[in-house]
Amino acid sequence: MNKVILLRFGELYLKGHNRSMFEKALISNIKSALKGFSFRFEKTTGRYVLHDYDIEKESQILKVLQRVFGLVSLSVADEIDTDRTLIEARLKELAKTLEKDFRVTVKRADKTFPINSDDYSAILGEVILNANPKLKVNLKSQLNNINVEIRENKKTYIYQGKIMCNGGMPVGTAGKGLVMLSGGIDSPVAAYMIAKRGLKLEAIHFHSFPYTSKQAKEKVIKLAELLVPYTTSIRLHIIPFTKIQEAIHVNCHEEYMITIMRRIMLRIAERVANNVGAGAVITGESLGQVASQTMESITVTNSVMEKLPVFRPLIAMDKQEIMDIAQKIGTYETSILPYEDCCTVFLPKNPVIKPTVEKAEKEEEALNLDFLISQAIQDEEVIEL
Repeated sequence: MNKVILLRFGELYLKGHNRSMFEKALISNIKSALKGFSFRFEKTTGRYVLHDYDIEKESQILKVLQRVFGLVSLSVADEIDTDRTLIEARLKELAKTLEKDFRVTVKRADKTFPINSDDYSAILGEVILNANPKLKVNLKSQLNNINVEIRENKKTYIYQGKIMCNGGMPVGTAGKGLVMLSGGIDSPVAAYMIAKRGLKLEAIHFHSFPYTSKQAKEKVIKLAELLVPYTTSIRLHIIPFTKIQEAIHVNCHEEYMITIMRRIMLRIAERVANNVGAGAVITGESLGQVASQTMESITVTNSVMEKLPVFRPLIAMDKQEIMDIAQKIGTYETSILPYEDCCTVFLPKNPVIKPTVEKAEKEEEALNLDFLISQAIQDEEVIEL
């Protein structure tokens, strides 16, 4: 008998002839996530199996696997040869550890096994009762649900319970995107949500030193690092934004400053995205959350995009929902550190909530946009995480 970890995937079943590509990406991401751990990986029909891993590091391995997008659940299982004598002997051993109610659930993937799932569940239930007469069968029991999977590889896996994973699609199967990563709560959650749909991510951050501190920059780097267990890796582009904000402050009407700033950020993001082969820009905007996220504001900022779409995974979520996910993925405590990002520099008292494209374009006539944008991109700092 061997101790193994069963890995289950979900949406890959829907991919038809393209499934092999998705599986290849998922397996690569699993192995990459487990770099540094010793193990042997086996692919079987409908399951992956982790063999020969360090039992003392089991909890660490399980935690790492839970973050791999594409996996839906895990189970620590006993692997034995598919033989009735061996299976029933293991169930007798398990019977001694059970208390009160139990149930047995058999899944017979190997149709050459001579007994169907329901009949063998009843047989194994009787084996357990004979071994421990104090027990009682309860078909609704979830606490002591003994799962017996008879697989096509002539192995049987016996386990209790499942550890749920994040699901989604393997990172990299949907292309590449560039996420606008601020120091706040929302954008790391947006990155997590879109990576869950299979996008490989790079990130862009706008830094306004000395108006924003070095700690603010370090905070964003830390947020990117916290996302890596979910995204497999991130290349972070840090764009100096001070001169652009100073130019906006001097030349544009106060109420339009945030609108103009967001429009320039999207222009820069699209150029960087094109440079790195990304097919979309991702933001952490949520409809109506702040003045720059009204329908009119989003329309005006979106109008500067020439070719690429802007994905907004959080558009219909309220703040509490976003905060709950931030706490779940481990970014919340870093996001609330009191280091301001560039969006708080020269913040107007009354930003326009219903801007127009025509007025925004008129305001931008006072700026040397091409020079400011080209200079900012030329002076970017790139950090590999």
